[in-house]
Amino acid sequence: MKLLVIMMTSVSAGVASADHLHSFMLGLSVAALAVGSCYWFAFRSTRFPELALFLLICGLLAKVGVTILGVAWGMSAQLITSPIVFALSYLFFSIVVTYLWFTYRDSMTKAPEISA
Repeated sequence: MKLLVIMMTSVSAGVASADHLHSFMLGLSVAALAVGSCYWFAFRSTRFPELALFLLICGLLAKVGVTILGVAWGMSAQLITSPIVFALSYLFFSIVVTYLWFTYRDSMTKAPEISA
């Protein structure tokens, strides 16, 4: 049901921003790349627990860096025709992609067995 709501919201937002489709799609792609890079750094497994905070900070910096580069590239290529459509698209898809990554991670993690 959640995926249906996400898909319906995404499609209706895409239709509503049809005049600024480049901004909408750039917001989608930049958000997906930014959250993916943050996820890749933040959830790395390491043998040294001391590196956990460092990896979280690297994830944050990767997300910020990808976002800045994506916006700079979009502005230089004149793909962002409507900043408000881009910002709303980036915000929405950042939340959606984060939800999807965590749902994926939750489905891959096995629950510990409780022995009686």
